[in-house]
Amino acid sequence: MTSNSVMPGKHENLGAFPFVLDGLSFIPLIGVPFGIVAVVWGLFTKRTGGNKLAVVGMLGICFTVVVYGSLFYFGLAQRGGIYDELRTKMAQNNINSLVTVLEFYRTTHGDYPASLDVLSASLGQESVERVYMLDPRVTTATATPVYFYYQRVDPNHYYLRGVGSDGEPFSRGSLAPQLNASADKIGLLTDRPAGQP
Repeated sequence: MTSNSVMPGKHENLGAFPFVLDGLSFIPLIGVPFGIVAVVWGLFTKRTGGNKLAVVGMLGICFTVVVYGSLFYFGLAQRGGIYDELRTKMAQNNINSLVTVLEFYRTTHGDYPASLDVLSASLGQESVERVYMLDPRVTTATATPVYFYYQRVDPNHYYLRGVGSDGEPFSRGSLAPQLNASADKIGLLTDRPAGQP
């Protein structure tokens, strides 16, 4: 054996297939498993290009983190951006639909629910109507969903509002249901009389 001979597999190139996995790792979310495979393959291979394979696989995973992190920030956390208008439209649709859900509850139970928690429990875990109770404009540090403001005044009347920027339901900028039907046939009260808590 001469001194110039090399052990088999020591300096062989990886080939094209591992780098195809690297390319697939840049597909947001779906590419993460491909990126993980590429990183592990790159770290444990003895062939030339293993480190490059691992680095590119990591970059693909980081790309998914950046894309979904940006979507989360701009869609849920950022205020004053272009998504505020979309959140407001969604909130308006939700609160309008919630009036229908409350009226259906009254039809089936005889009066309005004591709280939105009671309404939620009556709908069950799989009910789509539970989404209508959430105000998409309000986010908390714990990402806990926040219900619209609801107060049953008596068995036949209630208040339903979204909160304003100051966190108060009857302040300027608070959201109120907008209905096509006549409000006198339902129990929704739109404004509180002066001095009422």
